[in-house]
Amino acid sequence: MPAEDDDILELDEIWSFVLKKKNKRWLWTAICRRTRQIVAYVIGDRSEATCQKLWNAIPDSYKGSISYSDFWDAYAKVFPKETHQSVGKETGQTAHMERWNNTLRQWNARYVRKTLSFSKKEFYHDLVTRLFIVRYNINKASLIA
Repeated sequence: MPAEDDDILELDEIWSFVLKKKNKRWLWTAICRRTRQIVAYVIGDRSEATCQKLWNAIPDSYKGSISYSDFWDAYAKVFPKETHQSVGKETGQTAHMERWNNTLRQWNARYVRKTLSFSKKEFYHDLVTRLFIVRYNINKASLIA
């Protein structure tokens, strides 16, 4: 869905792994509070460089939006101080993102914390994640329209 002037983004990261638990893969996501759609995502490590990739993946029309995240330092270093705020979960400002993380865990066993389901190759891990996000966004768009 196209961005609107008063849109708010919620940001978070969630981990999974490929082949072994020591090979962690972090899924960084930005969700639009109004549409509940994922507007950008990146899979990588938990570094500032990956956070920068998330910022670069956000469509320009959303870059002026207010955004909320947890207190992970990378967000404060990458996202503009004028529009970004780090908050705790108790504020409810990232509730939609946390709910989306739970939906991801319920529908995709690769993201369950203690699981027997995992990808053996990064290509398939990324492919399954992308497919889930595309299907999720299409479903949300059909509910809004």
